[in-house]
Amino acid sequence: MTAPKDNPNVVDLQQRQPGTASTDRLGDLMKLVRGVSLKRINALVGTLFENVDDALFDLAERAGSNAVQTEYFDGMREVRKKRQLVERLFQDNATKAFNEFADGKLKAVKAEVAPQGSNSGLALVDDVELEESLAVTSMVAKAENRLQRALYQVNQRLSVIVGGGKVEDSSNPIGPAVLGNAFRGAIREFDVNVQVKLIIYKLFDRYVMAGLEPIYDEVNVELIRAGVLPQVRHVMPAGTRPPAAARMPGSAPGSPAGGDMVAAAAYYDPAADQLQAEIYHTLRSLLANRHGADAYVGSGDGAGGGGLGLSPTDLLSALTILQSQNAVAQARADTVADAAQAVQQIKRELLEQVNKISGDARRVSTADEDTIDLVGMLFEYILQDRNLPAQMQALFGRLQIPYLKVAILDKHLFAQKSHAARRLLDLLADSGKSWSEESDRDHRLYDRIKACVETVLRDFDDDVGVFERELTSFTDFIDQHKKRAELAEQRAADATRGREKLQAARRTAAREILKRIEDRNLPPVVHSVLSRPWANYLVLTVLRQGEESDEWKNALRFADEFVWSAQPKTTESEITRLRALLPQLEKALRHGLATVAYHESDIKQLMGELSSFYKRVLDGQKIETKTVKEVIAESSGSNGTTVDGAGPAQQDDVSAASPTATQSPVEEIVLGSSPFEPEAEAPTEAEDEFVKTVRAIKVGTWIEFTDEAGQSERAKLSWISPISSKYLFVNRRGLKVCDKTVFGLAAELRRGSAVVLEEVPLFDRALDAIVARLRHPGDESAPATASATPPATPA
Repeated sequence: MTAPKDNPNVVDLQQRQPGTASTDRLGDLMKLVRGVSLKRINALVGTLFENVDDALFDLAERAGSNAVQTEYFDGMREVRKKRQLVERLFQDNATKAFNEFADGKLKAVKAEVAPQGSNSGLALVDDVELEESLAVTSMVAKAENRLQRALYQVNQRLSVIVGGGKVEDSSNPIGPAVLGNAFRGAIREFDVNVQVKLIIYKLFDRYVMAGLEPIYDEVNVELIRAGVLPQVRHVMPAGTRPPAAARMPGSAPGSPAGGDMVAAAAYYDPAADQLQAEIYHTLRSLLANRHGADAYVGSGDGAGGGGLGLSPTDLLSALTILQSQNAVAQARADTVADAAQAVQQIKRELLEQVNKISGDARRVSTADEDTIDLVGMLFEYILQDRNLPAQMQALFGRLQIPYLKVAILDKHLFAQKSHAARRLLDLLADSGKSWSEESDRDHRLYDRIKACVETVLRDFDDDVGVFERELTSFTDFIDQHKKRAELAEQRAADATRGREKLQAARRTAAREILKRIEDRNLPPVVHSVLSRPWANYLVLTVLRQGEESDEWKNALRFADEFVWSAQPKTTESEITRLRALLPQLEKALRHGLATVAYHESDIKQLMGELSSFYKRVLDGQKIETKTVKEVIAESSGSNGTTVDGAGPAQQDDVSAASPTATQSPVEEIVLGSSPFEPEAEAPTEAEDEFVKTVRAIKVGTWIEFTDEAGQSERAKLSWISPISSKYLFVNRRGLKVCDKTVFGLAAELRRGSAVVLEEVPLFDRALDAIVARLRHPGDESAPATASATPPATPA
């Protein structure tokens, strides 16, 4: 497609050749973009540093100790001292990125958890580097999601300027990823602790990342004026952005505190919200049935029976007063019983407060009274929810009044899954589900959840944006923890996988050796060689080479010939064959012993014993023989060395998972000390509902285990072994808790010492239980605890 001849402002891609005026024009466009964008971005960075002092000073005033306060003051001095240097470094980094982009040399910025130069994804990561990586990755991801429309258009137009090469978010010189990387490189100059750096990153997010959209718009406008892709459009994928009705009350599209529309868009599902609306309609109908058929007729928001209803403003005022009065008592409600009592008293106390405010015959409207009851039942469910530990139930129970105010302010709370307050409660409950005292010894998760609850209690009056901000903040906290946990979880799975591979190799080696010597009387020296060093050589061979390798086949051939060589020779042909075979046996044996790092002195001693033995065989002397059990029983307590003299290089491979460091795989089986024998599968017809439940459990499912002393621990199914079919469970930190066989876990489910926790979000489960309770009012157990063993794990 060619550009119209009469439009000099439209860039013709087919005519861009080196040395033409078009090339000069494209260079001018690149300078235009750089000039417009970097000038604005540098100004935003200046604004950022103008606010660092105030932010650190405020934190210093609120510091809980002199040490923390000193760190903030030191940070203020360091920023003042090096601000100009850091600003200049950032400008240099940003300009360098632009120049590399123009030359086609700018590499896409990749999010890295490990420090650059790490050779292993499982290497220990420096805490400071990890914190910084997570902070930059998080703010870049949020900015890219929020700015995807404008950023897409900039990417397309920059692609034209550089000659048609693909430009992505991570390789855009003014994209969040490149700018975040440039800023990270610049503030390395600050000699401050990680907490101060994280505050600076948050300010960069607030003042720079949040100010990029107008810059992108200006760049797009300038390039459109220059004729670069004037018609480009960014069509959002269907279902990724909610309609106006799904936005948070009081939020403005694009405003940072106005509902974070990108997050809401990602959460929004039209079909799910339609289902929620139907459930909410069912709830309202069931609640209305309690008041009689004409309870709502002509009442609107007024009181039932035609009386004058209390306005929502008066009701909210009463709730605010009640929240203030109950703040101290709620803070002390550390047990579920205290929280349950508070939940049950709120409606009575609210109605008393309403009477004090109104001072006349006005009362709460029927609709508002139903809302009060609905929120009350929601929190009654929370206090009975089997998914939540008791400590979490008590914490969440304190949120009843704020959520009642939200429900009165905005009826979408129960009708839309995308509501910020609902998403926050679901996220808190999902995080609380994994909590246990054992896995949270530093109280980091508990304290963070408690801080979130207290922020809502303290800050929420009628601005629903409080929930959105807390949702964003708590999501950032969970994301940072999740990356650490995934790293530890991967290590646990790899360690278990390695142990199981080793044990499988040990079983294979032992099986092959016992197949050749178990039912035979052989000289003790032959039993000793095959059951100890040669068995370990087989283990290493199968681990490194596999059972199809020539080395494995040669190792088994040696075992066969070694057994044959130890038997009496009665004919001349047998003696001749043995004489020819001995050098080959010695060569193969020396190779195997060297592979398992057998000590040279031990090899020399063993070869001397074998030489004397074979001399007696060739001379026809009678040879003493024993069974392998007799030989192992005699030597089981006398060897105090490592596995057959194995050195440190092989010790991890050979005996890392051995029950004792001196037992070979053959000895483990003969002595009955191997803990890794495969589980005997029960016949298919014996599989009951508990076994079927275990087999249906998916990776990621949480289970609560209770020991004989009544101590509970919550663990997530992290990995299912393809070798042993064992289930590996880890805690919220990614650390191993236990591993279970299918039938062992089924037995625990059967006796109730293990309980599968629900995967369905808290709000959804609560609404289902409330509907069941209202449909069957006489059944007090309808909204009670979640099922201990669900018939199937939700997808």
